[in-house]
Amino acid sequence: MSRLGKPFRPPTVTLKEVRDAVPKHLFKCNPVKGALYVFRDVFFAIALFKFASCISTWTDSGYGGYVMSDWGRSLIKSFLWLAYWWFQGLVFAGIFCLGHDAGHGTLFESSVVNNTVGFLLHTFILVPYFSWRATHHAHHKATSSMEKDENYLPYTRSSYKLPSEKKAKETDYAEIFEETPIYTVYRMLIMQIFGWWIYLSQNTMGNPSYPTGTNHFNPGSPLFKPHHWNAIAISDVALAVMGTTLYSIGWNIVLPYYFVPYILVNHWIVMFTFLHHSDPTIPHYRKNAWSFLRGAAATVDRPLLGWMGRFFLHNISHDHVAHHFFVKAPFYNGPEITKAIKSVLKDNYNYDSTPSFYALYRSFTECLFVEEEGDIIFYKNKHGKAARVVANEVESSAENSQDGLLFESKL
Repeated sequence: MSRLGKPFRPPTVTLKEVRDAVPKHLFKCNPVKGALYVFRDVFFAIALFKFASCISTWTDSGYGGYVMSDWGRSLIKSFLWLAYWWFQGLVFAGIFCLGHDAGHGTLFESSVVNNTVGFLLHTFILVPYFSWRATHHAHHKATSSMEKDENYLPYTRSSYKLPSEKKAKETDYAEIFEETPIYTVYRMLIMQIFGWWIYLSQNTMGNPSYPTGTNHFNPGSPLFKPHHWNAIAISDVALAVMGTTLYSIGWNIVLPYYFVPYILVNHWIVMFTFLHHSDPTIPHYRKNAWSFLRGAAATVDRPLLGWMGRFFLHNISHDHVAHHFFVKAPFYNGPEITKAIKSVLKDNYNYDSTPSFYALYRSFTECLFVEEEGDIIFYKNKHGKAARVVANEVESSAENSQDGLLFESKL
């Protein structure tokens, strides 16, 4: 990555310059196109359910009489189920992404239609739409702010009870962070399978300023404002109804048809959100240095899954920097917006072509903690070393302080 060899300098462009670089028509949604994307993903999900329901019949018939050996039929049956789980997991993840865009108001012109569609889509995959929407909007208002961001806040040196940077020895770091590769993979699997629900139910990796017990299901949670109460309760009831429906269908059907793809959805949600905001070369800011523009630029575009990521996940990783600058722009205009903002952000546009699963491992093992001191900070690894340093001439003062206010007025 070219960023590794360069001292960090925050963006010097203004939010107006970034906005002026983007053709205005790219900020407008097309309700028909939004509806077609929703219809497409719902159709894919139904078609794949139908496909899976035929697998046993095809197997019993020997696939039209062409495969009569038991081992051959078992092998093909296993392959077909794996293919179903893979693609249905991607379709479910795409449904999450469409609900995400509805939550930002970019699928339709009507907020009622957006919230209705987002609520239905997210409830289908057991996501508490209105509680997620509230904290997700807060995340966009304060991306990469150590005081106010809502997601993937770094642990600090004191979180691990490490000695100060001047006093810490290699053995101090080894005592906390050394582990076998097998145990590292085990911890990654826990994060990828259960991380989404751990975050929702315990606010793990959320803002540490909230008290113990903070979660996304209590309408009175400090995560929410008083006017959110009814919407959070509606989300809770909807999840209960969806859970009851799945239970009534029966585990023998829910497990292969729904639950396995659902686990993959949890994996994809954690993977792409973690990689958007956790990278050893990307800064976090404290209040003296943070601005909306700096926070928006402190994200990373990645070619997650290549064409599959663009097609099934609706550009959520390919054009994430553009999304943070312009949350009201529809996802299908993301590629053109990305091209436009690259021309003004220049070296402050972050793109990482590292294979995504290796990038996940790298960020998981290298983005461990940050220092308590400093206004612009980078993750440190298990040796207490940061991948980048701030350029000497950079002053720790926020530039374009009006950017955050400008953004909030448009949210």
